[in-house]
Parts: sequence; structure tokens; C-alpha cells
Amino acid sequence: MVMPMRVVDEQHDDPVRLAQRRRTCQITPMRSRPLWALLLAAGLTAACSTGSCDIAVGVDQSAQPKGGQLRVSAAVSLTDALTPIARKWEAAGNIHVELNFAASNVLARQILEGAPVDVFISADEKQMNRLVESGAAARADVLPLLTNQLVVVTPAGRPVSGTLPSALADDAVKRIAIGDPQGVPAGVYTKAWLERADLWRQVEPKIVPSNSVRAALAAVDSANADAGVVYKTDAKGHAGVKVAYEVPLADAPPIVYPVAVIAKSTHPDLARRFVAYLQTAPARTVFADAGFIAPDTANAR
Repeated sequence: MVMPMRVVDEQHDDPVRLAQRRRTCQITPMRSRPLWALLLAAGLTAACSTGSCDIAVGVDQSAQPKGGQLRVSAAVSLTDALTPIARKWEAAGNIHVELNFAASNVLARQILEGAPVDVFISADEKQMNRLVESGAAARADVLPLLTNQLVVVTPAGRPVSGTLPSALADDAVKRIAIGDPQGVPAGVYTKAWLERADLWRQVEPKIVPSNSVRAALAAVDSANADAGVVYKTDAKGHAGVKVAYEVPLADAPPIVYPVAVIAKSTHPDLARRFVAYLQTAPARTVFADAGFIAPDTANAR
């Protein structure tokens, strides 16, 4: 049975998906419990099951724990790609994968607070390094999985006048939505890019920081921001926004999505097998279709 999937950021469900489903949900945090426990108790995780593909990774049924599951925490920008990949994995007879999507800094904090996680996929190396430095993940287990690209988006039908990216500093642009540059990877990357372009000091007063890159996208989609900077994969196929400018890879800091098995994984061998599957041809095809770039391809550009 396919369980309904829900995407979470630090305080609420992804507003883009909520708008699509025309329903809302509010969570009132309880300070007496760690954030990850509240999210799990509220059922704010994603479960995947059916699907089909030719699987390159063999299945050892004797190694499958009865009633077990792999808990995978991944950056919210991976939602549309990782969900079908997990279904393909399960369709081959592999262990069930429970997906938990949020901003990478939120997920890293959950793991540091003791959340039961087997695999972590971050949208930047900083959050993964937090886990390595704390002993929550081993440096030898960290692998670069994917890369991405920043784009400037505007509400559909409301283009920004002038030449981008310099037009972001124009008075006509009042609000610019990005991930929180203090922690959300997409926001950290965006600030670094705008600093390189000598635009950050001019646009900083206009910045609307969001709890996740999907929340920044939602702000532009709803026209609550005149422009936003998100990942190319988030904007792809999204009718509510228009990609007005693609940031050249050479102009922005390298965007790296590292993956690692968590030290306290309850199924470390199966977790490593899942990480290996993420690097096979069937998985890479799904990632590529979603707009992600393999690290070796990005280095060649």
C-alpha cells in the first residue's frame, strides 16, 4: 500500500504542496521534546512503496529484517526525485524506505538530537560536516552524490524589468525570497553568489529569508515576492514561476549534495546498499530527469 507522502520544513508542511492539495496543517511545537520526536509523532514523514524498474543492486532476502525499514532524511529539494527512486528500490523486494524531507540544517539538528536515521542526504557539505565532527557520521562514509544550479525565478506573468542579476537591485524589486542565509543551504549558496556578483549589500534589505528552499519558491509562486533564488530542480516544471536567469555554475559556489550512513544506523549494511543504489543507472536517470547533475558531469562543465 502506498502511504501518503508529506514534506516538512522546520515548522510546517511545504506550502507549495499544501497549496496544490488545497489544505493546510499547523504544528504547535512542544519545547519539552526534541524537534525530530515531534515530527515523527505527528507522522510528518514520507513513505514509499510500489513502482517498477530494472534494479542493478541485488536483493538478499535473507538479509531483509522482518518488519524493518530504512529511515532516510534528505534535503527537501530532493523530494520529487528521491520519492520515485525509493519506490523503485522497494519494488525490487528491498526493505521499506521511510523518507523525511526538510531543510538540511533542520535534519542535521534532528540527527544530533538523537533522531533514528539510517541515511542522511544534505544539500551542502556544512551540515554533513556538523555530523562528522560530532561523530554522528564517519568521514569515510561521506560521498558526493549530486550537484545543482541556482536560478532566479519570478511570478508567472510578472517578469522583472532590466538585465539580471543586476536588476535585482532596482527599486522595482521590493522583495526577494531565498532560503535563510544563516543556515538553509540554498540561502547560503545564494548569499555567496550575490556577494561574488557585488550585489549582496544592495539587495540585503529586500531579502525575505525562508525556512526552506521550497518555502522561498512558494513565496514567489504566490506573488508575495517579486523574485526569488532557488535550485533549478525546484523551479523545473513549476507553472507558478518563471525561470528568469540561470546562474552560471562558475559564478556560484559548488553546490554539493553529500550522502552518508549514520553511525547509529540500525541497519548499516542495508543503508550502505541503499547508498550504492542511489549511484546506479536507474537512480541516476531519475535524478537527471529532475534536473540534478552528477558530480563528474558538473566537474566537466
